[in-house]
Order: sequence, then structure tokens, then C-alpha cells
Amino acid sequence: MERIWIKTYPAGIPADISIEHLESLVTLFEEACRKYADQVAYISMDREMTYGELDRLSRDFAGWLQSLGMVKGDRVALMMPNLLQYPVALFGTLRAGCVVVNVNPLYTPRELEHQLKDSGAKAIVIVENFAHTLEQVIGRTEVKNVIVTPMGDLLGMVKGALVNFVVRHVKKMVPAWSLPGSININAALAAGRRHGMEPVKLSHEDLAFLQYTGGTTGVSKGAMLTHGNIASNVMQAHAWIKPVVADGKEFIVTPLPLYHIFALTANCLTFLMIGARNLLIANPRDMAGFVKEWGKYPISVATGVNTLFNGLLNHPDFAGLDFSTMKLSLGGGTAVQAPVADRWQKVTRSPLLQAYGLTETSPAATINPLDLKEFNGSIGLPISSTELSIRDDAGKELAIGEIGEICIRGPQVMAGYWQRPEETANVMYADGFLRTGDMGYVDPLGFFFIVDRKKDMILVSGFNVYPNEIEEVVAMHEGVGDVAAIGVPDDNSGEAVKIFVVRKDPNLTPEEIIAHCRKHLTGYKVPKKVEFRDDLPRTNVGKILRRALKEGA
Repeated sequence: MERIWIKTYPAGIPADISIEHLESLVTLFEEACRKYADQVAYISMDREMTYGELDRLSRDFAGWLQSLGMVKGDRVALMMPNLLQYPVALFGTLRAGCVVVNVNPLYTPRELEHQLKDSGAKAIVIVENFAHTLEQVIGRTEVKNVIVTPMGDLLGMVKGALVNFVVRHVKKMVPAWSLPGSININAALAAGRRHGMEPVKLSHEDLAFLQYTGGTTGVSKGAMLTHGNIASNVMQAHAWIKPVVADGKEFIVTPLPLYHIFALTANCLTFLMIGARNLLIANPRDMAGFVKEWGKYPISVATGVNTLFNGLLNHPDFAGLDFSTMKLSLGGGTAVQAPVADRWQKVTRSPLLQAYGLTETSPAATINPLDLKEFNGSIGLPISSTELSIRDDAGKELAIGEIGEICIRGPQVMAGYWQRPEETANVMYADGFLRTGDMGYVDPLGFFFIVDRKKDMILVSGFNVYPNEIEEVVAMHEGVGDVAAIGVPDDNSGEAVKIFVVRKDPNLTPEEIIAHCRKHLTGYKVPKKVEFRDDLPRTNVGKILRRALKEGA
């Protein structure tokens, strides 16, 4: 289909990228480790890990997986925050030829069970704080091998022991758990070292990640992201940032969880390729601790979501940090608000630029030019080897300025949803364009803007929340007769969940419903607002009209 707008690129950005020099993500990783062996790769709680050490430990982890009989294509779940254990397990899994299944450590037993069963994961690495969640569901999954890792593992003997003691006994963050046969990560690494790693032949078509998302509709499902998908997105991102970053010189801060596709591709992989130092923030909600960590290092790149940038700006100590080394600040996951971007630029003297993508696009699809002097409200221009199309419901491309569904085609677009061909067909056009579910338009200069979402997905601090799941959980309460969930504006998280409830029990209170939800849903999915109604608006076939509720909310 012929484009009706002119695709432009900033100076120095190539129209296309190639990954022919990369057999897989493992090639990218091993090349970086060889090139930057003596340089620091990751920092966590003042502990530095070099690229050479990461190479060795990830090789040991791969050896452990292979010693268990795990083979190319087997799935390994990783369930932890931003700790040194994460990149070790991540790259070890990939080097063993296995597929990474990223899991939010805050998942409830119900959510965890679904993801483990759906993916067919055979092994899991889980931080000790949440081992009790796994204990409740492991018997109904295919998981046979478990690493339970306390937070202080890999920090060194003395510091690690101290951190683990504080977490377990002083802060009392570790509930009791029992997982017979589980081992700690140091024991697994030792076993893998003895066994050794056998290199695995991988190609662009082999799966690297099952990255779970609700897509544009429905229940959580695994986006199949191949080595080619992710490697393409890394090269696309690198081509875009290359004019402003220097190999082996950058220092990136990573507050977003690495299990989230944004931080995974941008922070963990793209900046690894150029030999950057990566400051891992395990708990960005501890804003005082986050600001203190930032202040220790010459940060040059920051990525995050609007909520995070706003939180930093509102902390009294943030403005006093030294921002003289800052080169790039990139927001994604959810819309960056203009007032936040303006304040960020005034405080850090670094423009806060907006990027756009989805789990299904590995994730980047558009980025704003890095030489912009101020926030422009757009999601940017299509990156190299990427086409965007604004289409109506019939799939016809619309004119400049007309609002339609944003559709994306490029080498970073997923291979499909894991074991869900019908769901895949629902979001893919025959010409290879992915339907995003986001409504937007393109201006005459080729900049894209989002105006709304086609579906009813709710975006809370960059995380997808799906009304069907919320409604299902609320409906489990015996006092609820009917329920509908929508997203409403929220100053802190962009959107928050609001539910409308028709009571079966006239004495049911909002507090009871919220307490019920906390038992079954991760924190960001729990409704913040509850409104009781005598009935809910419906179509003539009985479907609840969420849009009518949203318009009146």
C-alpha cells in the first residue's frame, strides 16, 4: 500500500537496519562481554559486576540448565525485581537456547499459575520474598526446578549476608515458605560450572521471550518475541541514539523493572551492546532511596514512565543532584504529560522525549528526534525499517490528520501469540501490519500522535490492565450482582481503575470489595474507586457499555 505521507528521518538516522551480522541475541551479548570485559556492566546496592563476570556467571547458569536436561526451546520463568541475579539468569537462559518467560514478582497466586501453566515453564528463578506465592501453585504447573534467591545473593559474602538478614528479620519482608528441592542461585551456578555450557546454535527465527501481555483485548497471553525481533529492535534503537551516545562511556539508570519490555530492550540490551554501566534500582517506589542512589553516580541516560519522572521531580532532594553528565531522558510505557516534561527539562537541563511501542513490537516503533529542544506532545517518528499506517475499521489507510487505528509493520513485530492463532489473526492484517488498538493520527511532517485507545484497556503507570480480568475477580465476591471496570484519569499513575457495582448484598461496602481485590490482583490492578449503581448501561444484546460509563465518570 502506498504511503500517503512522507517518511522522514533525523540527520544521521538510516532508513533501514540489518541484523545479518548477529546470529542471535547471544551473539550480541558475547560480543559485548568480549569487548568490554573489564568494564562495569551492572551496579546493585553498591556492588559492581563487570562484563567479564557477567559472561562467566551467565555461562554457569546456562550450564546448570543444561545439566537438568533442558534443551533449546524449553521455557524458564524469571520472577524478580532489578537485582544482579536477573541479568545472570536472563543471559544464561538465552545462552542455553531456552526461552525467557518474564514474570511480575508481585503477581498473586492466580496470576502466577496462569502464566506458568500457559507457558509450560519447566524452571523458575524467584526472589525469596515471593516464594510463598509459588508454593501455592507449583503443584498445578510443569515447573520441576526452582531457584529461590534471597535479595542479597551475588552481592558478596559479607554484604549479601547483611542484606539478607535485614530483609528477613528487620524488615520482615519474607513470609514463610516451603519448596522442597529448591536451591539457591550460588548452588546452581556452582553446579553449572562443574557441568559446563554447551553452545547452542540459534537463528533469528528461534524464540527468545514469551512476554506476557493482554494484547489489545482479552486475557494475558504470551507475545512470541524471537531473537530476530529483539535484535532488530536493539539495532533500531541503537541507530537512533548513536549520534548522542558514546561506546563504553554511558551510565544509564534503570528504575523500571527489567521484566517489563521497555527496560528489557532499552536498558538491558541496547545499552549493554554499547558497554554502558547500568545502575539497577530494585525498588523505585522508595523515592528517597532512588534519589540517593542516583546521586552517587554520573548518570547520562534515564528512562522511565511519566509517574516516575513526576515522583522524582516532587522529591525535595532531586533538584539538588548534579545533572551535568545528562544526555538523554526517554519516556515510554504511557503518555508523558507536558507539565512533567517541562519541569524535567528545567531541573535536569535534559529534554524528556517520548517514545512509543508495545510488547508486541519488542517494543519500540516510534521515537522523537533526540535533538528536539522541547516537548512536542507527539510519540515521534517511525524508527528504521518500520512503517506506521493509520487505518479505519475496514483497513483503509486514512489521510494526514485523520484519526484511525495505528498499525505497525517491521522486523520487530512479534511472531504471534503463544498457542493462540485466532488471537494472532485478530491483530494482524494480511499485509503484515499489527493492529495496535491505539487511535491516533499523523501530521504532515510524519510525526504521530495518540488521541485514545480503541479498546477498553486501562494503562496504570505503564502497565496494561484489562477490564475483563478486574470484572471477573470482583464478580467472585458473593455480595456483587454485576460489575463494570473502566480507567479514569489519575495524577499519580496516569490512569486508575474504577469499578461500577450493582450490589447483591445491600450492606456491601467499597472497603470490602477493595480488600477482596487485593487478595486476587497485583496492586496496580486493584480498583481505586468504587461506585454503586442500581443497574449498568447495556447494548441491546446485553453487553455492558463501558464507554457510556466512562463518559459519565
